[in-house]
Amino acid sequence: MRIGIIGVGKLGEYHTGLLKEIAASSNDVRFSGVFDLNPERRREISRKYAVHAYSSIEELAGGCDAAVIATTTSSHFSIARKLLLDGLSLFIEKPFTATLEEADELIRIEKERNLTVQIGHIERFNPAILAVEPYIGEPMYIQAERLSGFSRRVTDVSVVLDLMIHDIDLVLSLVDSDIRQISASGVRVFSSKLDMATARIEFMNGAIASVTASRLSRNRLRKLRFFSRHPKSYASLDFTTGKSEIFRLVKPEDTSSKNPLKTYATRKILEQFGEIQESLQGLTIDYVSPDVPKVNALKVELEHFIDSLRSAKAAVVSSADGRKALKVAGDITREIQKNTADLD
Repeated sequence: MRIGIIGVGKLGEYHTGLLKEIAASSNDVRFSGVFDLNPERRREISRKYAVHAYSSIEELAGGCDAAVIATTTSSHFSIARKLLLDGLSLFIEKPFTATLEEADELIRIEKERNLTVQIGHIERFNPAILAVEPYIGEPMYIQAERLSGFSRRVTDVSVVLDLMIHDIDLVLSLVDSDIRQISASGVRVFSSKLDMATARIEFMNGAIASVTASRLSRNRLRKLRFFSRHPKSYASLDFTTGKSEIFRLVKPEDTSSKNPLKTYATRKILEQFGEIQESLQGLTIDYVSPDVPKVNALKVELEHFIDSLRSAKAAVVSSADGRKALKVAGDITREIQKNTADLD
């Protein structure tokens, strides 16, 4: 299996280092090389990682069975269409494409050629979310905050497609229901695109997600909170530190910890909520802080993509998933435009 990378900017370079590691430890994976429109950059990466530098996309397509596309969003469609028509399966960094029409055309070719497309929604592979998923039950209210400083690296898309789409994809993967209504607001400050946005997504099953993204913050923040049922629970995740906490309302015999020290520590934590135990009608609050393994989510993403090619199974984050997140991002953007006169 020969894999190449198109686009070796900051993110593409991360892919390069990780793909080289994967290829070195796999008998059936060969890192064929990289291509970038900037000749100096592709030569620099070629020298730094001792990989072949292709002189064109056409040359790369002829030497690969699959490729990673880590270019700007506006170029995803044209590159991906060409490579799919040349018979390559693809890992495409998020967002999938710039428009739904582009996404639909790529999905059509993918199915027609019996290929695999995985979209780079990396938070699906974040060990913090994987650690809490067994405990969170059915989420009915989700609060997501994703704040960062302004980056000149991302100038062709709004904060909705740059940052918020991570949490849009997570919400859609966790709530098993159609969307009933979306309301949203946002502003642009340092760019011609939205720099801050907040959205309320209401689902047909009664679940609500409140999602905020900003690239105007002095401090980086990545947090997700769930209020769920079956069982009733509250979960808090900090993607930056990897710390996760879950509080579940369960029968005393169903608590997760039987260790006396952990039970004592849990009781001290619950005392911070006040005299809550007396109102729980025979149930108890189970506190869980799961161990979060130290793994590289981007590497895990690439490994899942390669595994899907090996076994001819569906990608974990499929092109259909990428389209769903893109549609919701578009709906949020249009809602903001409708409510804000100076945004086009």
